[in-house]
Amino acid sequence: MQATPTPLANRLLIALPALADPHFARSVTLVCQHDDEGAMGVVVNRASEYTLGDVFQQMGIDSDDADLRGRVVLSGGPVHPERGFVLHDGERQWDSTLPIATGLSVTTSRDILEAMARGDGPRHATVALGCAGWGAGQLENELVENSWLTVPADADLLFGLPLEARWQAAAGRIGVDMARMADYSGHA
Repeated sequence: MQATPTPLANRLLIALPALADPHFARSVTLVCQHDDEGAMGVVVNRASEYTLGDVFQQMGIDSDDADLRGRVVLSGGPVHPERGFVLHDGERQWDSTLPIATGLSVTTSRDILEAMARGDGPRHATVALGCAGWGAGQLENELVENSWLTVPADADLLFGLPLEARWQAAAGRIGVDMARMADYSGHA
């Protein structure tokens, strides 16, 4: 299935310091889908209290890979917090895969987690619980209100950088230093 380009799909939303919503303050969100009906994304810089081992145990999936079981699961957003979203690279399709861009997809089906547990999953994958959602026109309004910066997504930021470095690094991709922004409260 070929990825269909949409206006903001495969872009990162970087919360500006003035965005006070606790679900999104200092967040970086990958927009997975965006069309006339709204948008869906996954916050990619917030750890949840769970590990992948906890998710595997809850789902009855066995894995001998201690490093994999110890991976932090992200808190992907306030919508459907009980549902798993796997951001991953590669062209392989799973039972429920939404291509975001060439080589980047989000999958919500169990088969990808089973493959990961066997060591047969995507080369890079991040698991999140929950997602972010916007109704028709809502995200566009938030952009007009200067709640977000947008930058193209890239694999290094999504799969390589530590979570705590992603907010500053994403903004830095377009030359913005968040420490110099109004309403920045002095956090490093």
